[in-house]
Amino acid sequence: MSTQEVANRLVELCRKGQVLESQQELFAENVTSHEPAHSPTPAAIGKEAVLAKGKHFASLIEKRYSGSFEDPIVAGNYFSFVCKLDADLKGMGRVVWDEICVFGVKDGKITSEQFFY
Repeated sequence: MSTQEVANRLVELCRKGQVLESQQELFAENVTSHEPAHSPTPAAIGKEAVLAKGKHFASLIEKRYSGSFEDPIVAGNYFSFVCKLDADLKGMGRVVWDEICVFGVKDGKITSEQFFY
């Protein structure tokens, strides 16, 4: 898949609420995940660790009020999109995040993800 196809597929699955499934399908075995220092989830290296991180974040959501995924913007082997989340998170209360998600792609798989919020 091209970077544009990977980007479109990721957004498609995320919009359907299939975030964890998208990671299983689209992430490379050596994927890296980077978070801001104030994130409730740590950085991770390797597909299994990134999948575990995603499951952990999902378990923190007590109540979801709204959320959205914007259309991706592609440049070379990278793409980004805006993700919005309004939810109650365990130990944090209600949070409203407006985040930029940036992904690197190689050989049709996502090799890196980084979040800014």
